[in-house]
This record gives sequence, structure tokens and C-alpha cells, in this order.
Amino acid sequence: MQNLTLTWQSAGVAAIGLHAGAYAVAKGRRPALSALLREAGTLLALFALWQLVGHLSVMSTDHALDRASWIHHTEQVIGLPDEASWQKAVTPYPVLVRLANYYYAAMHFTVMLGVLLWVFLRHRERYAWVRNTVVITTAVCLLVQFIPVAPPRMLPQNGFVDVAAQYGQSVYGGAVGGVVVADQLSAMPSVHVAWCVLAAVAVIRVSRSSLRWVMVLHPVLTVAVVVVTANHFWSDGIVAVVILLLAYAVQALAARRRGRASAETETGPRRTTEERLEQVG
Repeated sequence: MQNLTLTWQSAGVAAIGLHAGAYAVAKGRRPALSALLREAGTLLALFALWQLVGHLSVMSTDHALDRASWIHHTEQVIGLPDEASWQKAVTPYPVLVRLANYYYAAMHFTVMLGVLLWVFLRHRERYAWVRNTVVITTAVCLLVQFIPVAPPRMLPQNGFVDVAAQYGQSVYGGAVGGVVVADQLSAMPSVHVAWCVLAAVAVIRVSRSSLRWVMVLHPVLTVAVVVVTANHFWSDGIVAVVILLLAYAVQALAARRRGRASAETETGPRRTTEERLEQVG
């Protein structure tokens, strides 16, 4: 499968171009288009940073396989389902395996970008909340990923198979322009899981359509896909969801503080007026 992921260099150049376009359009008094280009440029800049951090994290690969083995062993000790058994249940069906590989490769960015664009165009007042959640969650995931952890597919001795490589659909085996474009040792936590849950929550909270609950299928399918393709452990997804919940908590706390500050600002002049009236009386 051809890897369509941008390198951090390409994403960085594109981000600069989009910001320049936003500046040029703003001069032409087209604020809506300028805002769209600026947001797209900002997201691409964040993506470039993500790619760059991925390259930095793979500079130290010591014990990445040991950490993955420890995670798998610990999951079995505490009674979580064995990911290898889930994969074995699907591998006899090539069509399902190919679909899972495609879903893993394509839907991660496609759905997230689609949700961001939809919120920006149709529900602008909620866009900052969704975008900030993406930024906070991804940033924390990147910090954790500085500690390399191998994905299950790199543990054949534990019963896992790299089905993407087996079917020629791996997004990790190739390069664009001689530059590796994906970090293979950033399994913990799973940004795939964090983003799919984030996208579903955003649609369910922002939309008023009765069809919004269909979006729940995306995280369900994504979790199943990352497991049966042996790209992530259950633990990777659990940690990712915890980070997402922390991002929501941070934003809720920030909103509460802004509300208090706004209330104090509004009551300030009233108190001053009352004091003046008392002085006059």
C-alpha cells in the first residue's frame, strides 16, 4: 500500500504556504477563507511536529521490544483478552484482513480531518473546543511516545503476525523521497484510538441529528482494527482514552476559570456604582 502520509518537511512547507495564503486572503477582506486557511496551516504545522517527534523517538530503540513483551504479559496476568487470539480469529478471512489494513491506514486522518472541517464550517462556535482537544491529546501522546514501545506485530514469538506486511499493505515499510515517514515504535499510547473516540464525542455533542450516534461505530471499528492488525495492545488504547479524558478535564477547568473571571469583571463596575451611590447618600 502506498504511504500517502506527508513527511514532516512537506507538512511544514505546506503549513507555511497555507499561513501565507491566509495572510494574503485576509488583505482581500475574505475573513472566512482566511480563517480556514489559517486553521489548516496550524493543523499541518502540528502534524509536522508530530512526524518530527516520531523520528526523534526512534533514535533510542533500546528495550522497545522488552516493553512490548512486558505489556502483553501484564495484560494476560490481569485478565485482558489476548490480542493474538483476536487476530487468529480474523486471519482465515483475507477480505476482512485487507479491509482492516485499509481502515487502519486511511480512516485515521480522513475521519479526524472531516470532523474538524465539518465543525469549522457548520458549528464554528464549538470549533475551538474540538481543535484544542486534538492539540492537547496529541501533545501528551507525543510526550509519552518519546519512550519507544514496539507494536504487537513485532512480537512473532508471542503469536502475532504483521498482516499488513503479509498482504503488501503496510504503511510502515516504505519511504517517500528516501525519508521514513512513520514511526514504528510509538505504539504506546494509541493516537488512532484517542482520535477516533475524540471524533465520535465531537459529533455526538455538537450535532443535533438523530444519526449522530452512528459515529459510535468509528471507535468500535478502529479499536477492533488496531487489535486484529497487531498494531496496538489494549493498554495502548486505554492509556490514550485516559489522556483524552484529561484533555477534557483541562478544558472544563479552563472554561470554569474563564467564567469566574468574566463574572468578576461584570460585577466589578456594579460594586463601584453602589459604592458611589452610598458615598453620595
